[in-house]
Amino acid sequence: MKILIIGGVAAGTKVAAKLKRENRGYDVKLFTDSKDISYAGCGLPYYVGQVIKDKEELIVNTPESFSELTGVEVFTETKVTKINPEDKTIEVTDLNTNENKEYTYDKLVIATGASPIKPPLEGMDLDGIFFMRTPEDAITLREEIEELKPRRATVVGGGFIGLEVAENLAAQGIITTVIDMAETIPPGFDKEMTDYILNHLFENRIMVFTGTKLESIIGENGRVKQVKTDRNKMNTDLVVLSIGIRANTKFLDGTGIDLMPNGTVKVNEYLETNIPDIYAVGDCATVSNRITKKPAWSPMGSTANISGRIAAMNINGKEKKYSGALGTAVAQLPGLNIGRTGLTEDEAKSMGYDAISVVTVVDDKAHYFPGSSAFIIKMTADKNTKKLLGLQVLGLDRSAVDKIVDIAVTAISLDGSLEDIKDLDLAYAPPFSTAIHPFAHTVNVLLNKISGDFVTATPREFSNGDFDDYKLIDASITPKLSNATYVDLPKVNGEIKGFDKDDKMLICCDKGKRAYLLQNRLKHYGYENTVVLEGGSILNNIK
Repeated sequence: MKILIIGGVAAGTKVAAKLKRENRGYDVKLFTDSKDISYAGCGLPYYVGQVIKDKEELIVNTPESFSELTGVEVFTETKVTKINPEDKTIEVTDLNTNENKEYTYDKLVIATGASPIKPPLEGMDLDGIFFMRTPEDAITLREEIEELKPRRATVVGGGFIGLEVAENLAAQGIITTVIDMAETIPPGFDKEMTDYILNHLFENRIMVFTGTKLESIIGENGRVKQVKTDRNKMNTDLVVLSIGIRANTKFLDGTGIDLMPNGTVKVNEYLETNIPDIYAVGDCATVSNRITKKPAWSPMGSTANISGRIAAMNINGKEKKYSGALGTAVAQLPGLNIGRTGLTEDEAKSMGYDAISVVTVVDDKAHYFPGSSAFIIKMTADKNTKKLLGLQVLGLDRSAVDKIVDIAVTAISLDGSLEDIKDLDLAYAPPFSTAIHPFAHTVNVLLNKISGDFVTATPREFSNGDFDDYKLIDASITPKLSNATYVDLPKVNGEIKGFDKDDKMLICCDKGKRAYLLQNRLKHYGYENTVVLEGGSILNNIK
């Protein structure tokens, strides 16, 4: 069988390698217009920050080593210009010799990835403007930093890659600013979580301006000097553009292959296009959301590898379905790890779920163990079915958010309800976790909220002023809130002086646990109008 693969990064190389493992006799050819294949795109910001020392480490496989290892014939610097589905051929051009050739196929895989969006703005031709998509992008940016020692940098785009680039620039002492048109960043987090992230970045000397549009880049002597936004002008020595990517599918015009409105290739659950024997995987294709089953674009290395493997199995006749993506992502920021999966609360509500969420602040490991810190977790479920819909987590002091996210991914993927997962026998030892796992703790809190045993004020409700008419109660171990009445939990053994049974009370502490215990005790003594502020003083701005 002749199988042609267009694209040589994560998805393309995964398809090729899996095919040759499944059947060594397949004739598999891979075409890419790049010099490199199989490079570590997600590692590029860390090369800029010199966490990854050598540029060779960014290349997972060279074309030569990949061919030797797998038996796949690799054509680099070779551009596929046309697909002819009727006669099952592709037309290619050697970019070094301009020689044109034609190849026939039995099966064809489109894995052309995506390219960074380059806005048509004044000043885009200036020196000092960079993107972050290929090893060459990271290499040239690092060389620039080492040679010119820039004082200021501007990152345009507050997605995961943009924020990781900002972290690595700031770590080198460069005054770093991030601008983004969106009102909240990064994507995939609800506002109370993004507010915390932005405040944290500010405390770590990374300025972030949301709701801000880049209008032009101003230069002097051919080099970047300022960025002009719809708000102001800012001096800068270099600009990194990370405002999004666009699927490399223009060459498919006229082929009859169906595309989505965003230009990605439309595929079914078997990763087949509408044209027989043509598949599409990776950043150039739209898949589906595992929860909603609606189309979803998931330009992630993880999605590329998973879908590439499944496509290879289907080409080999095994009929494997791709179950869909969850938008799972984690990122490292200065002193803070962030992660998410599934639907946000806002997304869930917009899609018709009776969504309910809770925010907890919980120890990441035994509180007495050296180096212990905390997670801020937001968990969202459907109130009626109690099915887990999504999770967001912030790891203070770089706590290991991936383990929290991965448990949620597993639970959602297995269609688990909160009742199914509340008693999971998760790993415990003081250096790793708490006796009641942080994930299980949050599940229990959300179940208590659903049942009515835990009555709360959400961070969003609090910031909106929904509880301004409530008396603020400080339930911390020692008094911390200057504008609150302190109530010492262990001393509450009946009615509390100065409060009537029908008084409305908003109870707060550092993390929320002591506030809940006080609410529980007050309820026993007849105080029925109490609410606990989710996330406590750690997450909320209490004036």
